[in-house]
Amino acid sequence: MNLTDSKYATFALVREMMDTVGVVKKFDLNQTKGVAKKVKSAGRLLLTGEGSSRIFPAKNAIRKALRWGLDLCISTDGSRQSGEYDLSKFAVFCASNSGRTKEVVLLAKKLGEIGNPNRFGLSANAGTLLEKACTETFVLTCGWEQAVAATKSVIEQALFYESMLRHISGTIGAVDCPKLAGMIETALTLPIDGEIIQTAIGAPTLYFAGYNDGVAEELTLKTNEITRNKSDFLEGTYAVHGIEEVMDPKDIVFVVDPIDEEIEKFQEVLVQGVGLKVIAIANRKTPFPTIQVPDAGDLSPYVYLAAGWNVLVEIGLALGIDLDKPTRARKVGNELIV
Repeated sequence: MNLTDSKYATFALVREMMDTVGVVKKFDLNQTKGVAKKVKSAGRLLLTGEGSSRIFPAKNAIRKALRWGLDLCISTDGSRQSGEYDLSKFAVFCASNSGRTKEVVLLAKKLGEIGNPNRFGLSANAGTLLEKACTETFVLTCGWEQAVAATKSVIEQALFYESMLRHISGTIGAVDCPKLAGMIETALTLPIDGEIIQTAIGAPTLYFAGYNDGVAEELTLKTNEITRNKSDFLEGTYAVHGIEEVMDPKDIVFVVDPIDEEIEKFQEVLVQGVGLKVIAIANRKTPFPTIQVPDAGDLSPYVYLAAGWNVLVEIGLALGIDLDKPTRARKVGNELIV
């Protein structure tokens, strides 16, 4: 994928994916210092939003916090379900790129009604309904995206939360944004084996397996929006715990950062048992055909997500799909009209 070839450059989706490189490179790590102190003081953090504004940004943050052993309770759920919880003692981040997502704005208003001062907004627009309902709102630098599928905003949201957690920790080093940006660019521009694309085109279902850190799950959603294929997210070893009964040999499974101890079981059940193709997205060689990306250490999930976007764009183009305009999917899933 590149912007020098017109078959890619004509699509806003591709341009916005490539914009991610600049967004990451110029990301201001200091913007989260102040709110990090407030979140740390609360001791409890809920990250909410709908769809892409929550999946990778929130789950990447939760996995990082658990791996680092932060003394901070972090959870995530959709805004409607979160509205059922007692959030009086939580710091709550409400993410909505449009700032008009109904479920998110109504939750922020509810937090205001119960007097929770730690209600924060994260949006790609200023002067929104969400901003009016929150005590403090942070506006992303990436700007409003033209394509229906969110991309650069997802990365910036995740980086915002991660930066905040690193400030809370005080011992985890800062993100080297220029270095990460370069690795994301490499993942976005990697040539993808044509055989992988052809297999994916003929697959009734595209499966994404891997850690519950939002990468595979977000790629599952992007598959629907970008390629119009059916897809499913298989957390951890879900892929070998029953679903193989209904898998088709023509299906394809993309395993993101496969856990070494689980590879043999995936080979036995999926490759040998079902007879389907398993493709790895990893920072190292694996026994599967592998889309290999640079090793970014604990920042690798960002690079894996970018590589997945690259694959999906190639699939969409091979199918002759208008990448920017799904038939039914909307840019704002459920807009609050006032």
